[in-house]
Amino acid sequence: MEIIVIALGVFTTILAGWVGLGAGRGRRARTLARRIQAAGGRHAMGAAGGRDGAGNGQAVTLRREDPGGRGLDKVLGRLLPNIETLRQRLARTGKPITVTAYIAASVGIAVSVAGAMIWVIYLNPVLSVLSGVAAGLMLPHLAIAMMGKRRLADFNHLFPDAIDLMVRGLRSGLPVTECIKAVGRELPDPVGGEFRRITDEIKFGSKTAEALWATAHRLDIPEFKFFVVSLSVQQETGGNLAETLANLSDILRRRKQMRLKIKAMSSEAKASAMILGSLPFVMFCIIYAINPDYEAVLFTDPRGRLILGVGLAAMGAGILVMAKMVRFEI
Repeated sequence: MEIIVIALGVFTTILAGWVGLGAGRGRRARTLARRIQAAGGRHAMGAAGGRDGAGNGQAVTLRREDPGGRGLDKVLGRLLPNIETLRQRLARTGKPITVTAYIAASVGIAVSVAGAMIWVIYLNPVLSVLSGVAAGLMLPHLAIAMMGKRRLADFNHLFPDAIDLMVRGLRSGLPVTECIKAVGRELPDPVGGEFRRITDEIKFGSKTAEALWATAHRLDIPEFKFFVVSLSVQQETGGNLAETLANLSDILRRRKQMRLKIKAMSSEAKASAMILGSLPFVMFCIIYAINPDYEAVLFTDPRGRLILGVGLAAMGAGILVMAKMVRFEI
């Protein structure tokens, strides 16, 4: 009975940490997303309704082959409730990862971890299976989140330079589409790749606003949505687009400076938390190397397992609290 309680506690703690660290969004982020959607939805619908009626029919939008649109992915799409959200997360990584490959990796990790705990560490089968399921759910999710976050960080790092390049093109008399094409040609990925995709969609008949909003929904970052809203508002109301984009570039650079300042101010606290959090595990390994029988009670005695489970749960809760304390939304 104790081992089942420990297993459920560890499993619940891991899932709570997963939801808190990876799946949750702050209130300010949700408010910002609603405002951007309200500002951009009207312009996106206007662009969609303004397609040409001179016999060309509906505009054709260039889309890369959907890696999760055939075969087994269709079956998974019927079984999984948030399959589109998963596909968007996979697309943000910039790598050709299919939903099928993601599910296969999750199942493989779950089976491997459970098997290792049963036949290598000789843990209880219930605890091993629950730990394997938790690892299969968490590790691919965190890996995809890390890859997507790294790519979006690279995008935000180069995006002000892309806007400055567009500002120089607009001031020299080039149209917006040519400026977008120049950005795709001159800047490296991921900014260059996304702008080249926008250019290709425009070439194949999509409206500029439609292609921009499709990219904004795919990337799902405020900086690019600010850029699309600026272009949409300028097309409707007029004005100096070069000056507007120059101001936007300055704002984005200031946001970047604020992020770096927050990172520098919180780096000491993060380092201290990492050192203090790793000390129990380091000391455990040292003592186990010196006297294995001294710590074997934690694995053989039910009371030791209960203490070990409570300690891991407390460590997980502490890591979750510290992660929330050093996270700031700009």
